[in-house]
Amino acid sequence: MGLLIVVLASIFVGAVAQRIAGLGFALLISPFLVIILGAHEGVLMVNVCGLVSSLLIMFRVWKDVDWSMYRWLAIPAVAGSIPASMAAVFLPAAPMAVIVGAVVLVALGASLVLARNSVVVKGNTAKAVAGFASGVTNAVAGVGGPAVSAYAVMARWPQRPFAATLQPFFVTIAAVTLAVKLTMDPSQMPPFSFLAWTLIAAMIVGGIYAGERLQKHLRDDHVRFAVIVIAFLGAATAMVKGIFDLLG
Repeated sequence: MGLLIVVLASIFVGAVAQRIAGLGFALLISPFLVIILGAHEGVLMVNVCGLVSSLLIMFRVWKDVDWSMYRWLAIPAVAGSIPASMAAVFLPAAPMAVIVGAVVLVALGASLVLARNSVVVKGNTAKAVAGFASGVTNAVAGVGGPAVSAYAVMARWPQRPFAATLQPFFVTIAAVTLAVKLTMDPSQMPPFSFLAWTLIAAMIVGGIYAGERLQKHLRDDHVRFAVIVIAFLGAATAMVKGIFDLLG
């Protein structure tokens, strides 16, 4: 029960961040769920929750979705997700935990550097590269947002259509990753009861609702800063745990 409460609290906070900022769900909860549930089950859980939360948000921001941008990101992302998902199934748990922590830490560092960068990227090649990288990191670490977030910063993509377009994008890559992983190894699905899954769904819905209410009173930069701090602590902890497991 204690384990479930921590999982539910993590998912609620992640859903709040996802609704306010358009991303942050995986960055926040991936390291913590890897520590709580184990590497493979934790990443799979992130994909399940990310799929549900983005699907719910998608219908609320539908009018702001840039479908042309979605296609340029999603098709390369699927191409990266399939082989990366297959490879991730066979990775041992300890290296997976280290990879999850490292991916999140690198992504956070890159986002801080890019926020102060004046470089502007243009063209479809950059979109395709960002989509492919996002598909790979989502499959391996459950974290697909940083690559497309980095592209958005360098392309000067406005926040509103960016946040909206990410929702169908996240639905796509999460669905592909789950389909591949569960086809190859159904045992990776966390063994929660029906009641537990119901509570998890309720936390996602509640987090999205709370995020909509808080969105009116919070500045985007404050939310992003909070996401970065929490994600950094979680990623560092997951990485250290993975290293100790490798050594021990």
